[in-house]
Amino acid sequence: MASDQSEGFDGTSIPDPPETEYDVLDAAIDDAGAVGFVAVGDRFDPALRYLTRFEGPERGYAFVRVPGKSVLCAPVGHIRAAEAQFHGAVVAARVGDPAGERAAAVLDDERGAERTGSNPGSVLVPPTIPHDAAVYLERGGYDLQSTTAVAEARVAKSDAEVDAIEAVQRAAAAAVRDAERLLATADIGADGELLREGNPLTVDRLKRATNAELARRGVTDAGNTVVSAGTGTAASIGDTERATPDTPIRAGDPVAVAVSPRGPHGYHGSLARTVVVDSDGGWDRRAYIAAESALDAALAEIEAGAVARAVGREADAELAAFGFDPARASVTAGQPAPGHGVGLSRRERPLLNDDVALEAGTVVAVEPRVKDPEQGTARLSALVVVTADGYERLGDREWSFAPRE
Repeated sequence: MASDQSEGFDGTSIPDPPETEYDVLDAAIDDAGAVGFVAVGDRFDPALRYLTRFEGPERGYAFVRVPGKSVLCAPVGHIRAAEAQFHGAVVAARVGDPAGERAAAVLDDERGAERTGSNPGSVLVPPTIPHDAAVYLERGGYDLQSTTAVAEARVAKSDAEVDAIEAVQRAAAAAVRDAERLLATADIGADGELLREGNPLTVDRLKRATNAELARRGVTDAGNTVVSAGTGTAASIGDTERATPDTPIRAGDPVAVAVSPRGPHGYHGSLARTVVVDSDGGWDRRAYIAAESALDAALAEIEAGAVARAVGREADAELAAFGFDPARASVTAGQPAPGHGVGLSRRERPLLNDDVALEAGTVVAVEPRVKDPEQGTARLSALVVVTADGYERLGDREWSFAPRE
């Protein structure tokens, strides 16, 4: 693990930003007989963030790799930041031109006298590249070849990347624990509503408190925090659960809090916990035990070489053994259950329904869940890094059915 760290404003350590190795990209360029690689995007493009480590603006800029050299076409107004953050050559010329056109010009300049005739050769690009960037490259005479080399390189994390993720996960754990304390110390009104200082404790109020703690810890909620209570009551951004944020939380409601914050280097955490205040030990307790057992069963299968789908099947089988339908585990259409990779995206490959072998260094959020429209939601998670003979837990290692003070 990386050891050079700075101190955040709340006293916690912030790892130095990871560095990117380009050997895999150079090999892909060589194997394809291409002249280079081009990626165009903005700060929210995880592949571009991985390649540049640049906290750029929300408008397009370009990265160019030719064998042995990396070039960043820095956007206007961000030249100094690019020079400070990017470990490569920063091009400030033609900052007003479209990113794709600038990338083509960099390729022309780097090849120089090597260019012959009207066909300068092919260039590798990610499977998704902005249309206008592709047009400018093709106008420059370059043939485009799609490559998944960057996506494949991002799957297994370096020690420095794991450090960055674990730092965010510690902030996530602190925020969820703060939500637990709010629930644990709430008063119970005559009608069963939870009260704080005489006012109803709503899911929206709990979500805002959770996000405030994330901010205090130096990370952003990134619009990913979801709080649900009871039968579909939810306050969320970035999820499609039915939002009724002003509905008070009641004793006996299963309260699920899930966060996927983003840290200063762009890496995410992932944590989900479910608690119940004054449970009667009915559906909510059974669902919680089922999710807990499914989590344990899935974790027992994790090691380098294990098939991701097999890990997911273990969780689904455990939920089914408790009488719950695994098909209901997906909160949103297309969202895999019960887990996924975590990194510069809050959900990335591998998914735990993919027929791929887990690689050592892959960071995976294992998150089985039970959802019933008439009862509520129970969800638990663990964030782990895959090792040769198992896994290592990142961040919070404890959970409790009743909220802890």
